Amino acid sequence: MTSVWASLTVDASDPARLARWWAEALGYQVVTERPDEVEIRQSPDRLPGIVFVPVPDDKQVKNRLHIDLRPADLEAEVERLVDMGARHVDIGQRDVGWTVLADPEGNEFCVLRPRG
Repeated sequence: MTSVWASLTVDASDPARLARWWAEALGYQVVTERPDEVEIRQSPDRLPGIVFVPVPDDKQVKNRLHIDLRPADLEAEVERLVDMGARHVDIGQRDVGWTVLADPEGNEFCVLRPRG
């Protein structure tokens, strides 16, 4: 017996706002929106989703799990995400082939170079 990956859950101060930000960033859509949970997916019938849930406290330390994005053009995607409200962050990555950003609530994620 195996499991199916259903979703990744993200704690958020404002789940609806952060879910909409990630939906725009990924080209996803909101499939569920309730006060205690907002879920986004590529399409309503496609897993996994990303679920945003409310928490009373702000993010304090570096994420132990993060999302990696691999666009066709790293520089253009970083510019687009920063224009949307992401910001550059230094988590001690030094000189690497990807860019580390944080979403509007401070959750780190990486934008990788295209494969090839």
